[in-house]
Amino acid sequence: MSNRRPLIAGNWKMNKLSADGLALAAGVAGRRRAQPDLPCDVLVCPPFTLLSEVAKAVAGSGVMVGAQDCHAKVSGAHTGDIAAAMLKDAGCGAVIVGHSERRTDHGETDAMVKAKAEAALAAGLMAVVCVGETLAERDAGRTFEVNRSQVQGSLPDGANAANTVIAYEPVWAIGTGRVATPEQAQDVHALIRAELAARLGAAEAAKMRILYGGSMKPDNAKALLALPDVDGGLIGGAALKVEDFWAIAEACA
Repeated sequence: MSNRRPLIAGNWKMNKLSADGLALAAGVAGRRRAQPDLPCDVLVCPPFTLLSEVAKAVAGSGVMVGAQDCHAKVSGAHTGDIAAAMLKDAGCGAVIVGHSERRTDHGETDAMVKAKAEAALAAGLMAVVCVGETLAERDAGRTFEVNRSQVQGSLPDGANAANTVIAYEPVWAIGTGRVATPEQAQDVHALIRAELAARLGAAEAAKMRILYGGSMKPDNAKALLALPDVDGGLIGGAALKVEDFWAIAEACA
């Protein structure tokens, strides 16, 4: 049994206006307060517009707040972008970088993701670094190659188990309802941990959390979370409903 404490992270993506977002945050915070012995960490990642309000809503509950992206630079002429220090100032403790939707929609490369992750670490934030293959890459037999390359290229200098989390998200399983089988998920998570060991050493790699992020739901969470190298989930659609999100958190027990 791993001694890594699971992390259940909710990525709200581009969803929720103020009233609904605060209700969702309050619901998650309420569940967390009611279960102080919950055997996992809980993170919610609302859109930028709600970060400060959500941080206040969950204060003292044990729920951590994260953002969905940051810029690699500390400040400057970058209209529409947000620096990691600004996220910290807004109440964040973490930030997602390199999500497949950022890589696809915004052309983010491994080098860009690494720079963002390093900016996050410099600002005192935990970086949740995403990697994962597309359906075409999986069908071409390139799953291991793609994930190995993305880990090598995206992992920030200075990464350790305390400040960095890896999220494996098979792109073909995001928002599609398709889920990697437990065997498929474990194979890639084990590969990622081996890459981390090559970079950071076996001891540090054994402590680093690797999340599964592809359509994890209440009905499949327990099987996925029971895998030896799966240390939690990066939850999309199911994170938008308190009951579903909390059911996944409880599946860590």
